[in-house]
Amino acid sequence: MAGNGIRASEIVAELERQGVTHVVTLPDSETGGMYNAIEASPLVHLVPVCREGEAIPIAAGLWATGKKAVVIIQNSGLFESGDALRGLAIGVSLPIVMLIGYRGYTHHGDTPDTAAQMLEPFLHLWKVPFFLLESGDDLDRIALAYKTAEETSLPAAVLVGVEYEEE
Repeated sequence: MAGNGIRASEIVAELERQGVTHVVTLPDSETGGMYNAIEASPLVHLVPVCREGEAIPIAAGLWATGKKAVVIIQNSGLFESGDALRGLAIGVSLPIVMLIGYRGYTHHGDTPDTAAQMLEPFLHLWKVPFFLLESGDDLDRIALAYKTAEETSLPAAVLVGVEYEEE
């Protein structure tokens, strides 16, 4: 993707700083460019899924075995994952962090894309706190999401509303 002051490797480096051991993902138009940076990491293992609805259960299984996973999916994929979010992540209090590709996000609030229009209300509905990543200056949002998830023992999200440079 085109640059906006952040590289995919910077996001992966921040995940490494947070102690992430596994990235559970289905590559998409917003977050797919991180795939190569994740594969290049010696500290993080890539766990590809076939459907977004599998991501939260797999991350939960990794968490149950002492691993620290992050789920990286697109906003429309999160909608598919709603039952796993409700029944598993929220239902049994799992401190899972999700990086959600904010497809359709325009940086100024007006977008015809319903996936973007519905993302924040969807997270509000499930009372999932979220933080917006719009530039390289916002990388601390990832640490904030992990702190929030750990303090509440509930899921937290980082909305990836930035285009970044692949490497």
